[in-house]
Amino acid sequence: MKGTWKNPAIGSVRADIVVTAPGDGVPLLFIEADNCTEEAVLIAAKFDRYMRLFKRQEKDTDGKEKPMWRTRWTAPAWEEYERVHPPVLLVFHQGGKRSAKNQMERVADLTRPHWQGRWYAERGYHSYDGCIPIVATTLERLREHGPAGPGFWRYGRDRLEPLQDAIGNRRRDTYLARRRQAAREEERRREEERVAEREARRPVCADCGAKFTDERWTAVGYTHRPESHKHLCEDCQRRAVAAEQQAKDDERERQEQEQLRQQAEEAAAEVEAKKNRGLFGRRR
Repeated sequence: MKGTWKNPAIGSVRADIVVTAPGDGVPLLFIEADNCTEEAVLIAAKFDRYMRLFKRQEKDTDGKEKPMWRTRWTAPAWEEYERVHPPVLLVFHQGGKRSAKNQMERVADLTRPHWQGRWYAERGYHSYDGCIPIVATTLERLREHGPAGPGFWRYGRDRLEPLQDAIGNRRRDTYLARRRQAAREEERRREEERVAEREARRPVCADCGAKFTDERWTAVGYTHRPESHKHLCEDCQRRAVAAEQQAKDDERERQEQEQLRQQAEEAAAEVEAKKNRGLFGRRR
């Protein structure tokens, strides 16, 4: 709560065990063990210190201020900006004179301000913003079921669950999954509408009636070089350009033939003129 990791202040909280098993779905878990010899009020008081620890802020090596515990351990960020603190597991062993069941229930009553969430009826789940997920079990249940069996009681719930479910928020996860699915469906619907609207604007060829390809549409609308026959599709444009070129070639050939014909006529007229001049000269 005060001091540093190496030199904590007197009275700072210290868990019996800290488990980091992200591969098993438990990124960070603090464990407190009790042999049913300690008074419930003393166990509950530890959660006052846990809360102060989880709220303590400190600058990390990147210069950014964040919860102090995150400078030592990692855990995934919660969605919806929900700042849920790391979970704490209480493991009770019936070794002392106190009943493990009574110990669990008494600690639950005393720590209610730290674990009680807020119910969102319209969403169908509890929000645990700023809360500590407190889970309790007994050594006997742990031996019988293991972490994957229904041997863990999340304070505030009325059932026993596997550890992952107990430290998590399945109803909230289900709600968020449905909302993400609905968002994906809405995005898909909007995309379909955008595609339909774009298709409605797509030009059609004035000759064959075929729709323009994306490349042709872009070429006639946004290219920097001039595009001929913007009202025609690519195929019709190529045929039109080829027809124009053929017409030019035919006209050039016609002009060349006409020029040759005129040259031939002029040459023939000149020959005829020379003949006539020669004939008149002999007669004189």
